[in-house]
Amino acid sequence: MNIKPLADRVLVKPAEAEQKTVSGIIIPDTAKEKPLKGEVIATGKGTKDEEMVVKAGDQVLYGKYAGTEVELDGVKYLIMRQADILATI
Repeated sequence: MNIKPLADRVLVKPAEAEQKTVSGIIIPDTAKEKPLKGEVIATGKGTKDEEMVVKAGDQVLYGKYAGTEVELDGVKYLIMRQADILATI
C-alpha cells in the first residue's frame, strides 16, 4: 500500500521504544514511554505559505502528543503537520 501525505503533512515511522529493565523487572509494553523521534517516510508538497523543509529519510524529533497514529500492513506510523516537528537530527 502506498500513502502520500497532502499539503504540509508528513508521514513518520516512530523509533522503537527502548527496552528497559529495573532490577530484573521487565516493563510491559503498555507502560513504555512513547518515542519522540522517528524517520520521515513521505511528505506532502507543502502549501503556498509553507514550503516543505523536511524530506524522506530525515531523522526528526516531535512533540509528545503530535500526530495521528495509523497502521498500514502491520506497521504503525504517525501523520503530522510539519509544524509539529521540533528538529531534525
